[in-house]
Amino acid sequence: MSHDDVSAAPPVVIDTVAGVRSAVEAWRASGETVALVPTMGSLHAGHLALVDRAAALADRVVVSVFVNPLQFGPSEDFERYPRSLDADRALLVGHGVDAVFAPHADEMYPTGAALTRVTAGEIGRRYEGAARPGHFDGVLTVVAKLLGIVTPHVVLFGEKDAQQVFLVTRMVRDLDIDTRVEVVDTVRDHDGLALSSRNAYLDERHRRAARAIPAAIEAAQSAADRGIDAALAAAQSALAGRPEVDVDYVAVVDPATFDLVPDDHRGAARMLVAARVGDTRLIDTALIPLA
Repeated sequence: MSHDDVSAAPPVVIDTVAGVRSAVEAWRASGETVALVPTMGSLHAGHLALVDRAAALADRVVVSVFVNPLQFGPSEDFERYPRSLDADRALLVGHGVDAVFAPHADEMYPTGAALTRVTAGEIGRRYEGAARPGHFDGVLTVVAKLLGIVTPHVVLFGEKDAQQVFLVTRMVRDLDIDTRVEVVDTVRDHDGLALSSRNAYLDERHRRAARAIPAAIEAAQSAADRGIDAALAAAQSALAGRPEVDVDYVAVVDPATFDLVPDDHRGAARMLVAARVGDTRLIDTALIPLA
């Protein structure tokens, strides 16, 4: 089924490496282009934005659904991370998805945890990497595997995971992987909260408190014309008003290097915010133009 025919039929589910490779080889043999949208499932409108962009860029779309154990620390939420393959598949109907690649862990790691890992390096140990040691090594390892299996012409990620996007883009360049990374803008809910599968953990009180995270970014953007100190102060002030929000970091980085920007930085910068609200860890980001 080509995604030009957005019928009511749900996309086919493929759970083996050999199966998805066979499908992709047939598409490539007929001259069709392939897009990959890697996910951990529990799909929402943010994922659909990636899928719709994928369908606009390529003839065939593969959505991978795999909760990757390598990127979870021992005290993180691997076991309770939401899994809903049937609902995910139903949500994708009409969005031009040709196949859902949903392997089991022993299909991706048949000998147990992969002995060969991709290392994210120094940037992978900062920000999210400092809070979640080894996380980005796990992300890059599974993304490298998915790119090797699906061999897409284009792979799509959401802007919200900005550090992940930076590291994947660098890996693709550094390892000469023949794919293009396409970044899709963050999709936000009606209250401004960036869409995330982990939002499902928030009760009503914590959901209201979490609104301080996008509010902090909005405040920083409004203050950015007065420089980095003003932008950071505005963000921290917005977060300070919510004691339920336990801030991990607020950082402003150079989008080209992900190094912290110097005090005299002018032009494009990216604000990164991470905080725990109740038991739920949330991240957000946006570009802020420093003057």
